[in-house]
Amino acid sequence: MKSLATAGGVGHNVPMEATFLGSHKLRPEIIQRVEAMDEESLQLLHRLLLRIEKEQLWRELSAEAEADRRSGKLDRLTDIIREARAELRKG
Repeated sequence: MKSLATAGGVGHNVPMEATFLGSHKLRPEIIQRVEAMDEESLQLLHRLLLRIEKEQLWRELSAEAEADRRSGKLDRLTDIIREARAELRKG
């Protein structure tokens, strides 16, 4: 088994063959492992899942922003923000 080092310094053993399972086998195996986890491991998994989701969203937003920039949608952004701030100050 391969030892997985975590941020907290706790090692977790992960069988190498689990990496190569198809999704139809992997999903039930993951669910079974999650159900058997202790509280500390479950909290760690939750933090890891949140980090993965954050990174995926960041990539998606970055790609969309780049597409908007290339299409010219952001050309007037600085002016629009300045105008909106001026309107807010008028109250």
